[in-house]
Amino acid sequence: MIAADLFLNSCYKFGIRFFTGVPDSLLQDFCTCLDSCCLPLTHMVAANEGGAVALATGHYLATQSPALVYMQNSGQGNAANPLLSLADPEIYGIPMLMLVGWRGEPGGKDEPQHVKQGRVTRALFETMEIPVEVLTTIPEGIEGQLQRLIEKASEESRPVALMVRKGTFERFRPTKVVESSYPLVRERVIEEVLKILPEETVFVSSTGHISRELYEIRVRQGKAIDHDFLTVGSMGHASQIALGIVLSSRYRRVCCLDGDGAVLMHMGAMALVGQAPCPNYIHIVLNNGAHGSVGGQATIGFKVSLTTIAQGCGYKHVFKIEALAELKEVLCHLEKTDGPVFLEVRLGSAVRANLGRPQSGPADNKRAFMAVLAGGY
Repeated sequence: MIAADLFLNSCYKFGIRFFTGVPDSLLQDFCTCLDSCCLPLTHMVAANEGGAVALATGHYLATQSPALVYMQNSGQGNAANPLLSLADPEIYGIPMLMLVGWRGEPGGKDEPQHVKQGRVTRALFETMEIPVEVLTTIPEGIEGQLQRLIEKASEESRPVALMVRKGTFERFRPTKVVESSYPLVRERVIEEVLKILPEETVFVSSTGHISRELYEIRVRQGKAIDHDFLTVGSMGHASQIALGIVLSSRYRRVCCLDGDGAVLMHMGAMALVGQAPCPNYIHIVLNNGAHGSVGGQATIGFKVSLTTIAQGCGYKHVFKIEALAELKEVLCHLEKTDGPVFLEVRLGSAVRANLGRPQSGPADNKRAFMAVLAGGY
């Protein structure tokens, strides 16, 4: 294992002064180190991985120095377009170092959505003709590996990548902690939503803790999971899955349980929902101001007005909720309210320590959910 601050200081030594990306659980300690050690304006959590590549490009244009872009390997898809059409040596030729958490590494155990991605991670980089190595776990080898790759990136004007295995970084204790003054607990909010909305409502839940909590609540209540589509991957796309359902099943009430990080990742989706003829669409954003599933790094969820954005996008009714009584009052009136409806629920960041994971696979979830959609009202 290697110390996150040792890796950071080695980056400094070879000219990297700007860091941006989307947090990942395998990079959690390095991301915590960045939050704790970087000077202001030298570290920015990006909305999505493609945006991080663009931020790194802007930094290089202004300073002639490469930046470091970090991501989970699931972010390769978001990053592919700017990597190939902007940073590639055949286009603008922008040097940068990518640090990529290797979820689903072959031979290891991981969640279903990471298995295929892990198997093809290296091949995708090779197909994009991006030089890629696995980050060493030997502290004495870090500087040599970084020097070689950063020199290659600069000399050949190209992105290069380091894949990071699980357990590579040592624990880094944060000096900054994301704190929320909001009293609501997300799991309690989801329970209330399920209790008040009509039983025939179908739910599309965002990736991470939200889907896990929804699943556990259903199991705890002895209810089937067939009314819930648990979006275990594809961060930021739950609202569009829900929109596709409601447009094709006009009389079915559909509720999207979304997260602030997911909404920020693909905010243009809100414009499509707001302008769609979907009176039965409910969009609930459970905003805890953090990337909770990958280490609790702060988002800008509490610094922007999601309700103002929703109003501008055309949602018919918009609510900002900070207390359970407010939530109950709004939910009880939704049956008579035309959508699309937008609810931002501001929450604390606490997560139950023993929160489990769905025991059924994605394919089983899909089949049960589709059977409900096909069964009428």
